[in-house]
Amino acid sequence: MAVYLSSNNPAFPHPESANPDGLLAIGGKLGIDWLLTAYEQGIFPWFDEHNPILWWSPNPRLVLFPTDFILRKSLKRVIKQQKFDVRFDTCFGDVIENCAQSPREDNPGTWITAEMKQAYSDLHEFGAAHSVEVFSHGQLVGGLYGVSLGKAFFGESMFFIHRDASKVALYYLCHELSQWGFHFIDAQVETSHLMSLGAIKMERSRFLQILETATNHPTCLGKWTKTIHYEF
Repeated sequence: MAVYLSSNNPAFPHPESANPDGLLAIGGKLGIDWLLTAYEQGIFPWFDEHNPILWWSPNPRLVLFPTDFILRKSLKRVIKQQKFDVRFDTCFGDVIENCAQSPREDNPGTWITAEMKQAYSDLHEFGAAHSVEVFSHGQLVGGLYGVSLGKAFFGESMFFIHRDASKVALYYLCHELSQWGFHFIDAQVETSHLMSLGAIKMERSRFLQILETATNHPTCLGKWTKTIHYEF
């Protein structure tokens, strides 16, 4: 049964005590200390404007190992054409705003509320939340954002305006994370799209084990500002 949290200190029940649907706790705050404490334990917030803050620890968990990204021939052709410029942490606010406005097949609204936007923008300024941005002719056409702790990256949301732009963002994120020795990307819940790109389902108990290993590494705070131009 989900636990109701006070708003005093960021303390969560054990993730394995979550409801069958993954709901673990209700209430609390979205401050930096709350978010970092949650992610370190494999817990994330997900709610809409009609609900209180809801904290989740689903089972199974969707995980993408950076070196397991599936680069299909069609996407490789797109990348070789160099139609896009890829940048890190140059317009985090624009990325999260576009993610909030992107339609979702299973939800006509959005879970990225004004409160969530502010919380993750604060986390970005703190140096623990990052964005990958895809540009075409100077226009932002796709991207993603998430949270970095230790050697784990927690993917939150992605969007695209031009076809394949979000896939390009994820590809370059995986490329960079593998270079930096990151262990995995937490993709949270199952989607056929992410599984087609190499993500796999994992039992929560196993996920918590690899999470502990990854977060035992120090977190490098700060912006990942860079522009990527690769040639194949």
